Amino acid sequence: MTDQPGQESPMHGDSPERPKTARVAVLKVTPQNVKEKYKELLRSIDYQKHLPKTNDTALKINISWAKFYPACSTTPWQLDGVIETLLEDGYQKDLIHACHNNTVVVNSKRGERRNKHIRVVRKHGIRNVHLYEGEPWVPYEPKGEFLVLDKIYPEGVHIPKRFPGENIIQLPTMKTHVFTTITGAMKNAFGGLLDRKRHWTHSVIHETLVDLLMIQKEIHPGLLAVMDGTVVGDGPGPRCMEIKDGNYILASADQVAIDAVAARMMGFRPMDLDFIRIAHEKGLGVGEPKDIEIVGDPIDGVDFHCQKADTFASKGQHALYHGIFKPVERLLTHTPLVVLTYIASWAYHDWYWYPFIGSKRVARYMETGWGELFRSY
Repeated sequence: MTDQPGQESPMHGDSPERPKTARVAVLKVTPQNVKEKYKELLRSIDYQKHLPKTNDTALKINISWAKFYPACSTTPWQLDGVIETLLEDGYQKDLIHACHNNTVVVNSKRGERRNKHIRVVRKHGIRNVHLYEGEPWVPYEPKGEFLVLDKIYPEGVHIPKRFPGENIIQLPTMKTHVFTTITGAMKNAFGGLLDRKRHWTHSVIHETLVDLLMIQKEIHPGLLAVMDGTVVGDGPGPRCMEIKDGNYILASADQVAIDAVAARMMGFRPMDLDFIRIAHEKGLGVGEPKDIEIVGDPIDGVDFHCQKADTFASKGQHALYHGIFKPVERLLTHTPLVVLTYIASWAYHDWYWYPFIGSKRVARYMETGWGELFRSY
């Protein structure tokens, strides 16, 4: 895999622990074959070598909006294809569970219904875990050094008690993000490993994602990422996006590499994205395109021409975390006044943007083959 001609990414530092190469599987799919293609995708990277069968396996579902909006959240066929593959390959049903986080602006139970995750979970009879619902969180002392989390949370970092010793499969979609340019496997851990105060990290989000990847590699004996790019979200993600035809799915045991490949397919230079570059430099994965082996279908010439963009709401967030409102960041995020930011988010996304703009895009999507497949669940 290489960047565009004349745009070779520079090397950033040297680390003796850094993996030399990584493998990412990429397959082109249709609504008719996508579920079977997920099985081919996982087996093409010998996923069982990276996912011990004796441990519990958490399927970390992504819900970026409680509403259904294409490219925004884990697709039902993505979840369905992964579960069927695990069961066919001898993973015990009682050791597999869906896993959800919650946020103050996204209700995961409403989201799992509207995005049809709960139907897939019930179809296969696996457990369904909501990390904020009766699940204990415990202090975590890392073996490595944090970049920022110990400063953001001086009282200590807490993670779900159930996570250490579990395998985890991250289930992101291919989309842009107003803070991190793209959001993929590394960003998908954000909700699962941090509680409701995770908005405190937004001003240092890139370093936070690297810290979270370090935690994952310390606590999870098996770690995979499976990304759905059947449609691609472009612009001010993870919600108010343009919807583009994608027709690709990806998988890797290296979260940095799969995010790098997704970034390249979306039209970005992976090593220009701070969270990919820093993770690469720290030896947590491979972000250099030239060191990533693509198996499956070639991606030469694939460019979805995505662009990072902002909404009225995200411009306010940037001003709060990096701009003119930075002096009052702590006042507005660490006190009861934070509720004002939640209300602003709901008002913009749920009460204005979706009814007047997003719903029309959803209606057009539902007339496509992917919309028909979604309806079938």
